[in-house]
Amino acid sequence: MLRPLLAVLLLVVPRATAQSAGVVRHDFLVPEEGGIRIFVREVVTNEPAKDAPAILLIHGARVPGVASFDLDVPGGSLAADLAGRRLVVYLMDVRGYGGSTRPKEMEEPAAGRAALVRSREAARDIGAVVDWIRERRRVEKVALCGWATGGQWAGYYASFYAEKVSALIMLNSLYGGTSVHPLMGHGSDMEDAKHPGQFNSGACGAYRLNDEKSLFGVWDRSIPGVRKGEWRDPAVARAYAAAALASDPTSSTRKPPSFRSPCGAMEDSFYLATGRQLWDASLITAPTLVLASERDFWSRSEDRELLHEHLVHAARVKVVVLKGATHFVHLDRAEHGRGVMVEEVVEWAGGR
Repeated sequence: MLRPLLAVLLLVVPRATAQSAGVVRHDFLVPEEGGIRIFVREVVTNEPAKDAPAILLIHGARVPGVASFDLDVPGGSLAADLAGRRLVVYLMDVRGYGGSTRPKEMEEPAAGRAALVRSREAARDIGAVVDWIRERRRVEKVALCGWATGGQWAGYYASFYAEKVSALIMLNSLYGGTSVHPLMGHGSDMEDAKHPGQFNSGACGAYRLNDEKSLFGVWDRSIPGVRKGEWRDPAVARAYAAAALASDPTSSTRKPPSFRSPCGAMEDSFYLATGRQLWDASLITAPTLVLASERDFWSRSEDRELLHEHLVHAARVKVVVLKGATHFVHLDRAEHGRGVMVEEVVEWAGGR
């Protein structure tokens, strides 16, 4: 049985944009215990089929849902592309991100405080949204598609609530497959020098500030050659940065402008990067698609290999390496992995 419909607040009227004719958006706040409100955007065609599969897109450690998945420029909205392929698409902001409630500690200095929003809180937020979608669409299960940390959060949730997940898609996500990571593992500034193997809370604090420049360093280094515009559309890159900064109403109060993101994702990622597991994939029963970009700087081949080994009860398992693609494949040009990725997601989630 589905739970009673959760109350929602409609934030904006349905709207269509030039880059996605025939697609409309509806924005909501989904209430959760403790006064938390989770931002959710629904992206659908004008008249979605009643039996159209529902899919929830889950952002990563820094940039929230709209900036990650629904930019108002051609090639910048994974959500619109999926909606056009017979899926009813939802994207969300985990607490502390974008349009969702931020912990009160995010209004205070970040230094000297514990990292905010660990995987357990993220999974709780995903659960609230999944239950709301199930009631809204009158379905028993929802497909989950998470990018990077979002994939890790999706897997964490699916390991506890397998009966509510129709399909699981993890894009460039850590799982704890090895203790070696070039950016944030042992020996990095994320490790406490006095206590090896422990997260260095001083490296991040409760939350971190992200300016526009910080969004493009690893992305640029992942793209071969010097002409980055040939790999990703400059209009997409500009929209990505603008939407990320606009996601935080305080961004313009700092110089340079910067948006806040909770550090809990970084603490969890550090432990995954050093070989720990935060959840057990053997508990997942949904068909699971593991997508990995060949040029990814975040996930490792050992992560997908261990996932494949542990997914013993998943109805189906498929591992796809996106040849030549970067960590930001869904924002790159179609010929650099995005086109293949979209086709894989559509097929796995039950679209057409």
